[in-house]
Amino acid sequence: MITVALPKGALLKDSIDRFYGIGLDFRAFLDDNNRQLQIEDPTGTAKAMLVRAQDVPVYVEYGQAQVGIVGYDVLREKKPQVAQLADLEFGDCRMSVAVPADSKYQESRLLPPHGRVASKFVHCARDYFRQLDLPVEIIPLYGSVELGPITGMSEAIVDLVSTGRTLKENGLIEIDVLFHSTARLIAHPLSYRLNSDQLTDWLNQLMNNQ
Repeated sequence: MITVALPKGALLKDSIDRFYGIGLDFRAFLDDNNRQLQIEDPTGTAKAMLVRAQDVPVYVEYGQAQVGIVGYDVLREKKPQVAQLADLEFGDCRMSVAVPADSKYQESRLLPPHGRVASKFVHCARDYFRQLDLPVEIIPLYGSVELGPITGMSEAIVDLVSTGRTLKENGLIEIDVLFHSTARLIAHPLSYRLNSDQLTDWLNQLMNNQ
């Protein structure tokens, strides 16, 4: 039986829709009254677990799930040992650098050397500023990152942006985009190579059902 890791949050409904399109029904996770973290498809072909988006590649890498759907941002941040199979082309957003609207730093490269940048995407931020050859201090924050510049703790933030509404409401503006992110289909490398439980057939259907 195939085990699928599904991400809580913004990607969940579209992910479930994709599996439903190939005959696997995990819609019970969309029921607000459902508290199960693992359910089985009615056909008995597969089961799915509902996990935090950041944990999806972990479950796949360690083999507790053979398949998962996760944002490209998580893959860039975590760098897991998984097979990245397809861009599913939903959940579009971007990883951006943002500063207060009245900041004198209107480009990332203009930030002061050894300035402070707050982010929950520590590795993405560090890699980006390393490419710019600009030494900065990355401050890890895992709540409302926007508070970094608001409180004066940091000159900028690196965060995931969809509509930009949260930034605007907190007086911040985007100044640079690191990369765009969409939902990606991933698989456990060995399971994929061995085609365990006809995994490849299911994945091909999923990749073709876009």
